[in-house]
Amino acid sequence: MTSTLEAPTGLLASRSRRFAALAVICLAELLVVLDNTIVNVALPSIGVDLQTGVSGLQWVVDAYTLTFAGLLLACGNLGDRYGRRRVMVVGLAGVGVMSVVGANAETLGHVIAARAAMGVFAAAVFPATLALIINIFTDVRERALAIAAWTAMAGFAIAIGPMSGGWLLEHFSWHSVFWINVPVAAVAVVATLALVPESKASTVGRLDPLGIGLSIAGITLLVWSIIEAPKYGWTSAATLGGIAAAAGLLVAFVAWELRTPTPILDMTLFRNRRFSLPALAIAIAYFSMFGFLFLITQYFQGVREYTPFEFGVASLPFAASVAIGAPIATLLAQRIGTTAVIVFGLLLTGLGLYLGGQVTVDSDYLTGVLPSMVSMALGLAIVQGPATESIMSSLPLDEAGAGSAVNDTTREIGGTLGVAVLGSIVASYYASTIAPVISRVPDSFMNEDEKGFARATVLSVLEIRKREIPALLEPQREQLITAMKTTVLHGSHTASLVATGAVLVCALIVAVFLPWAPAGGDSVMLAWRDRD
Repeated sequence: MTSTLEAPTGLLASRSRRFAALAVICLAELLVVLDNTIVNVALPSIGVDLQTGVSGLQWVVDAYTLTFAGLLLACGNLGDRYGRRRVMVVGLAGVGVMSVVGANAETLGHVIAARAAMGVFAAAVFPATLALIINIFTDVRERALAIAAWTAMAGFAIAIGPMSGGWLLEHFSWHSVFWINVPVAAVAVVATLALVPESKASTVGRLDPLGIGLSIAGITLLVWSIIEAPKYGWTSAATLGGIAAAAGLLVAFVAWELRTPTPILDMTLFRNRRFSLPALAIAIAYFSMFGFLFLITQYFQGVREYTPFEFGVASLPFAASVAIGAPIATLLAQRIGTTAVIVFGLLLTGLGLYLGGQVTVDSDYLTGVLPSMVSMALGLAIVQGPATESIMSSLPLDEAGAGSAVNDTTREIGGTLGVAVLGSIVASYYASTIAPVISRVPDSFMNEDEKGFARATVLSVLEIRKREIPALLEPQREQLITAMKTTVLHGSHTASLVATGAVLVCALIVAVFLPWAPAGGDSVMLAWRDRD
């Protein structure tokens, strides 16, 4: 069974047209991924302008994540059924329209609603991008190169979010992080219609509304529980109840998918080691990457006291390393095998995490911080490209959309867990250790609200630094700031060890259970031969 590919005569025979389509697809991907990161830089400005606290700002980010992760599987299936280009165009147009709504929002509720709607439409774009690549590039080597470009673009977009957002905020208001999406979405829609061929499954069964509903409910509830766990506590009734309910819904989803003749996701795919183990590797890689980016944001802005734009510039080596590592790793996997490359990438990621945990307040950027960032980024790129190629090559073309959605959902949940788990470790250690120090600060220097902010995050250093105080109190201020910076780095060290351990365990599992022989030749048929 193969997918139908509707294209103008000669389009797919022309290498230049195929790579022109790839450029357009990567532009669509850039819009979605960048929008998921750039808004973080604008949160302080949104909070001041709309007079909202930390909880409200958290939902500006979480509203997008929840709808995006919850709808990926469903949208991947709809693309297989009704046309991947068609679904992607609808998603791009929706992101553009909802960005206009967000840019004109005057209340926090309107901003959150716009972000949630943007997540819905982004979920329509993302699975289609990878599914279209798989159908356009039928040659194994060209497909590997295309997937490497797709991988590099995702990492690049994540890394440049702080820099682009910082630049916009230096010149415009927070509304600009929404307005920037509009022309990009418009160009992407026109270019998609002109250069990207349509593709969809050649035969489809009946729609599976129950499977779609269970997947949306289960994944959304799981992601919500993970995101809110640091707020309510990992052992709270809300967190444990939410995770238990999500697990029940996902078990019901699996049971139904195994039973129904027309599932939105063929669960038997997970018996294929070339599908399931690379998916695990991607989840762990994104667990560590999103956690790393969360911690490094606090480090650059709270410890080194960089502006958002300075932070973006300092993180550029991360983006460059991803862009360089992804294509090299994917092509190398064609020669020596996916397993060897993924294991090496995981080990390199673990090294980067460990080095990051050794950074101190006085560490030099070039010798202390940069090696950690480069090692982490190269490791991520080396894992993601070959792992994604292995996942997608394990699938019939008819299931490209669903497979892409699984790949994307795995990344999203892994990243969410990384921020929640590693962020919670740092926050818990920081709050419990710094509290006695803050309590000894005179009320004349910090009121109770300011003390509460200082107990919550090292980013309060920026406000403490700006406060005008008598010269006599300057040594005490420096001692407090140093204590806050040292404490958060101690927490980051613990978090880095947890992440390093997770990566090393994953590397061991992949090394033992994923076949080491290169896929070679007809990778799709070889992967299906290894299903059991």
